[in-house]
Amino acid sequence: MKPTLQLKLSQHLTLTPQLQQSIRLLQLSTLELNQEIENFLLENPMLERAEGEEGDAPAQTVPTGSSNEQESPSDNQERDSAPEATSFEDSGDWGSATSNGPRSDDDDNDFQDIQAAETSLRDHLNQQLSLSPMSDRDRTLCRLIVEAIDDDGYLNQSLEDLLELLQPELEIELDDLTVALHQVQSLDPAGIGARSPRECLALQLRALDPGPVRDIAQAIISEHLELLAERNFSRLKRLLACSEEDLRAAHAMICALDPHPGSRYSTQETRYILPDVVVRKYRDQWIVSLNAEAMPRLRINALYASILQQNRGISGALSGQLQEARWLIKNVQQRFETILRVSQAIVDQQRQFFEYGDVAMRPLTLREIAEQLELHESTISRVTTQKYMSTPRGVFELKYFFGSHVATDTGGAASSTAIRALIRQLVDAEDKKKPLSDSKIADLLGQQGIVVARRTIAKYRESLNIPPVSQRKTI
Repeated sequence: MKPTLQLKLSQHLTLTPQLQQSIRLLQLSTLELNQEIENFLLENPMLERAEGEEGDAPAQTVPTGSSNEQESPSDNQERDSAPEATSFEDSGDWGSATSNGPRSDDDDNDFQDIQAAETSLRDHLNQQLSLSPMSDRDRTLCRLIVEAIDDDGYLNQSLEDLLELLQPELEIELDDLTVALHQVQSLDPAGIGARSPRECLALQLRALDPGPVRDIAQAIISEHLELLAERNFSRLKRLLACSEEDLRAAHAMICALDPHPGSRYSTQETRYILPDVVVRKYRDQWIVSLNAEAMPRLRINALYASILQQNRGISGALSGQLQEARWLIKNVQQRFETILRVSQAIVDQQRQFFEYGDVAMRPLTLREIAEQLELHESTISRVTTQKYMSTPRGVFELKYFFGSHVATDTGGAASSTAIRALIRQLVDAEDKKKPLSDSKIADLLGQQGIVVARRTIAKYRESLNIPPVSQRKTI
């Protein structure tokens, strides 16, 4: 074949770098956005933060209480006053920076609390061993057992396996490890070093004051734990030959025990949420405003901009960085404007929720909000992911207000969130001696006109962490 040149015209969609940056910033959470901005500030000298200047808007207070609580006079005064509109300045200086308050004496206490929380379970046990009167040999064996204890406080390895780890010339026998295990089990917290949940509960009961109720509880733990799990109280009362009052007291004593005594020393990473918008009621209208603490203040560096203006055409790198800084300011501004529009549309659709709570949540889809705002459904999905709304009823992710629907006998639809709230209300009001089964809950909802299958009730109940009927029965 002979090579030839051909001219062909075609159309295709290309995302500009500015549009790509706008899409990326839109799907970031507030914390991720701040990290992205920090990277831009380090790389681009044309961009800077505008913090602590006169005229900065004060940080808005994020309410986290319930709307059912009694309102203070200051709350009524704030509600009657006009809501502050969030505006963006033409100079590119917009938003609000977080203010650093004066250091108080409570900061030292907070630091001490953080230090106490970071003490691990092994450190806590080893500190007690170092103060216990025992020989160095016994203390070493106890520390060997402590190293084998997991984060929940259980000894998952058998003493025989631990004995194989020791060198034969040490002349350590199984009885030596047994004595060391008993010494570890006598440490705080009670129940530590147990090899099974039954032994863990028994160790905690042993540390309580003796009495007839404790004797009944020890008999249940050692011989009838399966009957207690089945809530077979009538058979327990017959086997233990005790009164209903003593059995109820023993049951309460067992329920107060901790099956995971070491979990209180586990270090868990705390996740902080900074709401993007704040919802307040103003003259029977629910108004959404941007949270000033979540909005960074960005502007063009005046010194570098003046140098570039005086020497036009000299530095191409500075010109490109100036354009990138302007793009970032505009895209971040557009991000918050889009979040504000979507949040207000959600609040308008879910007005009954803010008035009456979860039971009044209506079914809502991303497509409805997209059609209302004339945006693409994928844009709504990006806006509602990892974006949070502070309301008088608490802090919620924007996706919380979207959910599937369940048909009613009148031809309407009920939100799955509202059905979960109804299930929670029914379970909280049930007779604990005769709890409601999933079929009974479905019948009760059917009497209210909500048609829900039993398996759907079971799925919603499990999502609410409500145990089945057999585990909710009490004496």
